Amino acid sequence: MVNQDELWNEIDDSELIDPFSETSDDASPEEGGETELYEHRRVVADSGQNPVRVDKFLMDHLRDTSRNRIQKAAEAGYIQANGKPVKSNYKVKAGDIITLMLDRPKRDWEIIPEEIPLDIVYEDDQLLLINKPAGMVVHPGCGNFSGTLVNALAWHLKDDPRYDPNDPEVGLVHRIDKDTSGLLVVAKTPEAKTSLCKQFFYHTTRRLYNALVWGPFPQDEGTIIGNIGRDPKDRLSMAVFPEGSEVGKHAVTHWRVLERFGPVTLVECRLETGRTHQIRAHMKHTGHPLFADERYGGDQILRGEQTASYKAFIRNCMELCPRQALHAKTLGFTHPTTGKEMDFQSEIASDMQALIEKWRKKVNG
Repeated sequence: MVNQDELWNEIDDSELIDPFSETSDDASPEEGGETELYEHRRVVADSGQNPVRVDKFLMDHLRDTSRNRIQKAAEAGYIQANGKPVKSNYKVKAGDIITLMLDRPKRDWEIIPEEIPLDIVYEDDQLLLINKPAGMVVHPGCGNFSGTLVNALAWHLKDDPRYDPNDPEVGLVHRIDKDTSGLLVVAKTPEAKTSLCKQFFYHTTRRLYNALVWGPFPQDEGTIIGNIGRDPKDRLSMAVFPEGSEVGKHAVTHWRVLERFGPVTLVECRLETGRTHQIRAHMKHTGHPLFADERYGGDQILRGEQTASYKAFIRNCMELCPRQALHAKTLGFTHPTTGKEMDFQSEIASDMQALIEKWRKKVNG
């Protein structure tokens, strides 16, 4: 039996709002300097403490996390002993001050209901489906303390006595990036959340994304397999590592061509796994960054002519859709209480649809 706590800790950052990670994917350090670290947890080893590895020591003192996560935090320099970063094999001694330092302030606010319009695709007494617009942050985090989807949900469900927006046992089951549009499922009850979390954990959900990417594909369909983990050169980006390696997490993206526009291609992506920035990182790795995706280099002219008119066309395209051209189009799962298979679709967001039409007109005349 897999309980909700295990699911919460083991599903990837792109799948769930992780209690060990209190921010959105889009949080970034201040420009012009090194990332500032903030103290999140502090534990002082008592006078009778026998020498023990710091990862085991923290496992005994921190709730809602795993040893694997603690070890990764140590690798990233986020675990300190007496003010200095240590690795996970550091032996804690009596009197040591062990701190968990993260690159964003500790969350010390409550989620306040805010009257923000929601595009609700479906709703019943157990769950609801939201069609999230691009530009909306899913969950409060560093620099985004209001105006998020979670704030909007708190308002929408303010009269439901079962729903507490500050209770992690209800609410968002997964997330998509701030500048990605499309479908998200929200659980109203702990039972619904446990059921839906389990489906994401075992990858039995059905998710299709539409993406406009740079470059032509020689085939009509294919599969990208490669571990995804934090880019060691840029912690705000993800990188692809060899399948089977100890770096990153196993990730599989299936794709097929929907429409060809010469320098760019409209593709459908089916997620077998759900890792942070999976489609964006996999597509960049294969030489096809998402159009206008600044973080992964898609905001540059990567294919096509070098004429002034073509450059102006691309510039106009990126003004039309000033974010990665990615939309979570379909979402399917088993209903938590009825057992019915449910599948939902959403129309491609208007800015991305206008972008596609602009390319279609250019190619077809």
